[in-house]
This record gives sequence, structure tokens and C-alpha cells, in this order.
Amino acid sequence: MSDIILDIKSVNRTFVSDDDSTTKALHDVSLSVNRGEFLSIIGSSGCGKTTLLRLIAGLDTPESGELILNGEKIAGTNPKRGYVFQQGSLFPWLTIENNIASGLKARGVYKEHKGEVQQYINLIGLNGFEKSFPHQISGGMAQRVAIARALINNPDVLLLDEPMGALDSFTRADIQDKLLELWRKNKTTMILVTHDVDEAIYLSDRIVIMTPRPGEIKEIIEVKLPPPRHRGGTEFLAIRRDILEKLHLASAAPQPEYTI
Repeated sequence: MSDIILDIKSVNRTFVSDDDSTTKALHDVSLSVNRGEFLSIIGSSGCGKTTLLRLIAGLDTPESGELILNGEKIAGTNPKRGYVFQQGSLFPWLTIENNIASGLKARGVYKEHKGEVQQYINLIGLNGFEKSFPHQISGGMAQRVAIARALINNPDVLLLDEPMGALDSFTRADIQDKLLELWRKNKTTMILVTHDVDEAIYLSDRIVIMTPRPGEIKEIIEVKLPPPRHRGGTEFLAIRRDILEKLHLASAAPQPEYTI
């Protein structure tokens, strides 16, 4: 079996507004994602990061190009592509355990996998909150539930759309460590969209840097730091400086050309 799980080939996406004006979100994006890797996508706001994630999820379709997962062209949504939104998007009328089990029930496989619900509750550290409702838990706890709800379906790839973006720094660090623990346990391919350079370095095997709209891939950086990674370490900070410089260059306005 190939080590490539996801192939994105020359993808373009343009949005047309009500007044017929167009916005080019993505231009000629090509990317291969390795099976079992943790990949982060960073770039300025509006560079097409979430658009790319939605295309992988099957929530949107490109105007040209194609996305291939496990040898099959992506068309529409599928539980094999788990998606975690920034705000978690839990079902407010369901308890924590029923939120986690919702995908299993929708697929008609709850009876066979019922025992896994408690296993995931244990893994995300929410023992004792099984019967609680989303409004009774913190934002960080809700994000843990959202991640567990996606992972229990055993997806080929887990797509994370800034799931730690609205959390305080202490809760964010806790969720990052929990995510790494789940990634190492399940060996699930994960693709994270984030604005946080430190988060990308801490979590990722590779980091994709995108240019401002229209979004193109400027560079892909391999993070070779062994675990556990220390955010204040010399190598960590050197990678951080390098990425921030590349982001600045990617976002810089083109200089005028002069003819003498």
C-alpha cells in the first residue's frame, strides 16, 4: 500500500458573490499527505486554509483539479473524513456520551462499538461527565468531546479547523497534548488548520505555508524535532523564527518594478 493517503492535484476554487464579483480562494494547489502523519496548514486570514479543508472533507467541490483519498476521488462527505470545527459544534440536546456515540448510531454500528464510547471518554479525561450536557462543560472539554466524536468513527483522516483557536493558552496546551496522545494511539492521519505557529511546530511532522488570496502553497517545512518538543528550546525557536520570516515574505506586497 502506498504511503500517500491523500493526493491533492492542481485544485482551484473561486467563489462568486451575489453581484457576480469573483474571489479566487485557491490557485493550483497540489499536495500529497502521508499516511499517519500530522500536517498543519498555516497562513494569513483569508488565504484559503479552511476552503482547502472543506474540499478535503467533501463539504465543497473544486472548480478544477481533484482530491484523491485512498485511491478514490473525494465526492461528498463521508465518516472516513472526520471534521472538528473551531467551536466544536456539539449537539446541545445530547449528553457527552451520546454526542460521542452519535456518529456510530447514524451509521448503524452502535451496538458493535458501544464499549468504545467509554474508552474515548476515559482517553479524553472526562470520566464523570458522561451524563452532562454541552452547556454544563467548559469550552476545552467540549473540544475534547468533538475530537473523540470524530475519532471514534475510525476515520482515514481527521480534519481540524482551528479547534484550539478560541481557547485560553493553558486549555489550548492541554488539548494539544491530548490530541498528540490520541494521534499516537490511533495513528490517524491528521490535518490541522491554525494561525498559531507554535502550535503547528509543537504538533506537526510537516507545516504547509500558504500565500494570501489566492491561496497557493509557498513552502512545506519538515519539522524534525523529536518528542517531547519543548516550546522554549533553541531548535524550536529557530524553526519559529524561520516560519515567521517566511510568513512575512509570503504576505508581503509585491514591490514595483522600475525600468531605467
